Amino acid sequence: MNKQTVYIVDDDEGVREALKLLLETVHQDYQTYASPVDFLASYDDQKTGCLVLDIRMPEMSGLILQKKLKELNSTLPIIFITGHGDIPMAVDAMREGALNFIRKPFREHELLDCINQALQMDAGNHAEQDEKQKCINLVATLTEREREIFNRVSDGDANKVISSDLGISQRTVEVHRSKLMKKLKVNNLAQLVRIKIQSESAL
Repeated sequence: MNKQTVYIVDDDEGVREALKLLLETVHQDYQTYASPVDFLASYDDQKTGCLVLDIRMPEMSGLILQKKLKELNSTLPIIFITGHGDIPMAVDAMREGALNFIRKPFREHELLDCINQALQMDAGNHAEQDEKQKCINLVATLTEREREIFNRVSDGDANKVISSDLGISQRTVEVHRSKLMKKLKVNNLAQLVRIKIQSESAL
């Protein structure tokens, strides 16, 4: 996983500077942007970390940026920074998937706690995606017949039923089953089922 970065998007230079100084005290990597448009211009799906985002900005609101990132299938956790009058908007943002919101003027320890929570969530998301990709790669090593038997076995079909349906001997099913389990690096049916669930959930 790439090094985690806190992305700060706020049109207020004073807020950006305050956040930069705060993150430097805890040796946390960061990047700052004066507008959502600037952030989107540099966005790629390899970014890891979290987004600290102002709600009200003139060119594009934080809420619109959240929606655009959602359309891009971004998994970056978002923490909104809000003024008192923006609380209903922040609540709506959380319904749309934002992790949290912090009211201005923010308390440093509260924001750092939220950032740490967001970074942990991001790390978990990427670990899960890495595991799914690993399962997809393993399944891709199977031959067409092995994949056919893999699907049947992981769906709970017995060797006898598979051999009858495919018109091959039960011994042949057992041989294929043994080979595919070695390829998938699993030792039992439960692990086999988990591989199937993980590989399919990533599609």
